Amino acid sequence: MYAVIRTGGKQYRVAQGDVLRIEKLAGDKGTEITFSEVLMLGGTDAPKVGKPTVSGAKVVGTILAQKKHPRVLHFRKEKEGWTRRRGHRQPYTEVKVTSISG
Repeated sequence: MYAVIRTGGKQYRVAQGDVLRIEKLAGDKGTEITFSEVLMLGGTDAPKVGKPTVSGAKVVGTILAQKKHPRVLHFRKEKEGWTRRRGHRQPYTEVKVTSISG
């Protein structure tokens, strides 16, 4: 069974046991998270498509880690002779899907 969920402004296709890297969510390592915005349930006889979400469906996951992505550098050089180097590390939450119900 699989589900399509929406979190952090993005959509993810998940199955039980999958590990996702999603936009940062509040919570510590080992905390359970419930995703109630389930857009579609599939993998059975006929898929259930929500309008906009499937009522009563939920996906439960466990937080594995709170980390940051590798550094993305932005370097700018102008002809006048000055340079600017900036960096950014986007935080993310690593979640393992434990159950899908609908």
